[in-house]
Amino acid sequence: MAKTKQGKKDVDSYTIKGTNKVVRVGDCVLMRPSDTDKAPYVARVERLETDGRGSVRVRVRWYYRPEESKGGRRQFHGAKELFLSDHLDTQSAHTIEGKCVVHSFKNYTKLDNVGPEDFFCRFEYKAATGAFTPDRVAVYAPCSPTSIPFDHLIATHLFRLCL
Repeated sequence: MAKTKQGKKDVDSYTIKGTNKVVRVGDCVLMRPSDTDKAPYVARVERLETDGRGSVRVRVRWYYRPEESKGGRRQFHGAKELFLSDHLDTQSAHTIEGKCVVHSFKNYTKLDNVGPEDFFCRFEYKAATGAFTPDRVAVYAPCSPTSIPFDHLIATHLFRLCL
């Protein structure tokens, strides 16, 4: 275990309370929202640390759902689509409800059975500015593959069709 500031120590793993599921740095997790009517938040674990008294804190990088982004949900967003943000936060590990998997779009489309813990991510999102990376996405057109600026997709909801 590596030492961090003021007696805190990095830990290798955390077992989700009431389960045998082990969370490690790099895993994606479902975090309990304060409003129980909301869906769990999705985050990627960046660090796990203990204060030496048994309390475990988790440093996470949040995923945003399209409706949580500045542009809102658009008709081309998938139901299970998330955006990896630059928003970092530290939470009690007790707020972790479970583990999930955030796939690349390519891998997600190859899944035989999409479960409730399966999501996909095509973009990184800058929470303060609302900017996306990449700002272009590949769009398949039967005549030829092309690349359309992401802003153009948002503005027009256009998916090219070759006639």
